[in-house]
Amino acid sequence: MELTEEEKGILILAARDSIQSLFGEKTIPVVDYNYFPELGQVGPGAFVTLTVNNKLRGCIGYISSNMTLFDTVCEAAKQASTNDPRFYPLSEEEFSRVNIEISILSLLTPISSYQQIEIGKHGLVLDTKFNRALLLPQVAKENNYNIQQFLTALCEKAGIEPYAWETDFLDIKTFTATVFSEEGKRKRTHEQN
Repeated sequence: MELTEEEKGILILAARDSIQSLFGEKTIPVVDYNYFPELGQVGPGAFVTLTVNNKLRGCIGYISSNMTLFDTVCEAAKQASTNDPRFYPLSEEEFSRVNIEISILSLLTPISSYQQIEIGKHGLVLDTKFNRALLLPQVAKENNYNIQQFLTALCEKAGIEPYAWETDFLDIKTFTATVFSEEGKRKRTHEQN
C-alpha cells in the first residue's frame, strides 16, 4: 500500500492520541475519509510497535482487519500499550518517551520454498495446528538473521520445535510491510532543515 507522508503522519498522530486516550487526556481521533480514502480502506493489516530507549515495549497488530486502516492502527496502538503479554501496561511516565512504529501489511503470499524468503523484505506468518506466529520484516534485519535463523525464531514464537522447519515444510506465508515511525519522521525533518 502506498501512503503519502501526510497519511503516515496522520496515522502516527492517531496512534499516539489513541494511547494517550487511555490516560484520559485525549479523545480517540477521527479522520475524514473523503480527504484520505486510503485510510478508510477495510482489510489491510497493521502492527504497532512501541519502544522506549530503543527497547521493545509492546507490539500488537492484525494480519488483516474488518476495520478501516485508520481504526486498525488506533486499536493496535491501544492493544500494544496495554495487552502485549510480554510486558506490563505502558505507564503514563513511559508514554512521554515512547517511540511509535507502524507496519502496514500486504496480503499474505504462500511460498513453495524457503529460498523464496528475502531477508529485510519479507515478514513471515506460520500457521500450525494450534498457533499462529508472525515476525515483521524488520525483525530479521534488526537481528542480522539469515533465513535459517529467521525460520528458527518463527518456530520458537509459534511454540513449536525451533528446528521443525528443517524436517518438515511448514505452512509459511510471506508479506511485505510499509514501515514508518515517529523517529523516522523526526530524522527526515531534521535532515531537510
